[in-house]
Amino acid sequence: MLRIAVPNKGSLSGPASAMLHEAGYQQRKESKELVLVDPENEVEFFYLRPKDIAIYVSAGKLDIGITGQDLLIDSGADAEVILPLGFARSTFRFAAKPGTANGIEDLAGKTVATSYEGIVAKHLANSGIDASVVHLDGAVETAIELGVAQVIADVVETGTSLRNAGLEVFGEPIMKSEAVVIRRSGADTDAAVQPKVEQFLRRLQGVLVARSYVMMDYDCRAEHLEQAVALTPGLESPTISPLHNEGWVAVRSMVPAKEAQRIMDDLYAIGARAILTTAIHACRL
Repeated sequence: MLRIAVPNKGSLSGPASAMLHEAGYQQRKESKELVLVDPENEVEFFYLRPKDIAIYVSAGKLDIGITGQDLLIDSGADAEVILPLGFARSTFRFAAKPGTANGIEDLAGKTVATSYEGIVAKHLANSGIDASVVHLDGAVETAIELGVAQVIADVVETGTSLRNAGLEVFGEPIMKSEAVVIRRSGADTDAAVQPKVEQFLRRLQGVLVARSYVMMDYDCRAEHLEQAVALTPGLESPTISPLHNEGWVAVRSMVPAKEAQRIMDDLYAIGARAILTTAIHACRL
C-alpha cells in the first residue's frame, strides 16, 4: 500500500482532507483516528502533527506526505516538493516597533523571535546577517513588549494582529508558502510504489484543475462561431454540435472559473444565448 502522511490538525488539516475526498480517497470520520486504511485505493493514511510530517517522509517511513512548504523548510528534513496544492498560502515577514528597522540589514546584532527558527536562521545566514534567533511556540507578538527580542518573524495575512500589538512589517518577505506534497529527496524508484504515487498525483492535479475551471455551454449563430471560439478555446478545442434550427450551433468548452462571468458577457455581446456554466467535480488531462 502507498503510505501517506496527512496533517491531523491546524489550518492544513481540513483542506487537505477535503482535497483527498474530492480525489476519491476515504478519509477519517473522527479526529481521534490516527491511521486509516483505504483498501479500494490501496492507500494507508497516517494523521500526524504537521511539523513532524517532513521528518517521517525524509526518514523513508512514509512514501509521501502533505504539509506546508514552510514546515518542510523549517524542519531541515531531506525531502522535496513534488506538487504544490494551492491552499494554505501564507507570507512570512519581519516586524518590529515603528522606526526600529527598514530592511534586513538593520537586524545585525539584534534578536529575532519566531516559531520558525529554521526558516529565519537560514534566511539570515543566506543574507549574511549576524543576528540571534529565539524560538517561541504560539503567538510571538508579545516577545518585543516583554523584552525577549527586538524583532519578530511570523506569518502575515492582513497584518491586523501586528498593528494591534504596535508593530509594523518591514523589508522584503522572508518567504511565501503553501500546502505541498513532498517525498524523500532522491528516493529510489520502487517499481511497486511509483505507479501509485503517479496515480495519486494525477488525482490531486485533477482536483486542482476541476477547482480552477468550469464547463461552459452556449448556443450561437454559425457566422459568429469563430468569434465565440476565440473567447472559449478550451484546453484542446471546444465541442461543436449543430442545432435543429438551421444556422445555429451548440458549443461546449472548459473556461477558467475566475474569467467565466466576463466571458459570458462577451459571448452575449456577439449574440450567443442560453449561456450556462456548470462545476467540474473531477477530471484527467
